[in-house]
Amino acid sequence: MLLFLDIDGTLLPFGAPDGHTYPAYESVGVPSNPLVTRIDPALGPRLAALGCELVWATTWMDDANDCVAPWLGLPPLPVVEWPDEDEPPALLHWKTRTLVEWARQRPFIWIDDEITEADRAWVATHHRGPALLHRVDHAFGLTPADLGALKSWLATHG
Repeated sequence: MLLFLDIDGTLLPFGAPDGHTYPAYESVGVPSNPLVTRIDPALGPRLAALGCELVWATTWMDDANDCVAPWLGLPPLPVVEWPDEDEPPALLHWKTRTLVEWARQRPFIWIDDEITEADRAWVATHHRGPALLHRVDHAFGLTPADLGALKSWLATHG
């Protein structure tokens, strides 16, 4: 089972409501990007425990392995390379077609803060294997409730 991971708004929360401040987590080592301290380092072991093949699906590209993977205690992960292509059809996220192609009919989970019903419908039509497109609230990032939803889905599809 593949698990495509976005960073901005998914692992790295942003855009919190007024009056909400983000914690700055501490970990061994100094991150090369100061925003990384907003990512809860405990997410690394929690994601690894899901038993999926983790794949970066982010505009951070190789910086995800340089900055975020060490912060989370993860090894370097495969990185989806984004092609230079035309605009996707209306309402479809620009990542959707590439992730379905990358999965090659394998079951997958995609965690992102920008997933829409249009993406879900497109994947249901163009992907033969099971797929969960899980939208995360960008203001809070990946939460225990989100992880619970992934575990529940994996229990029936993993």
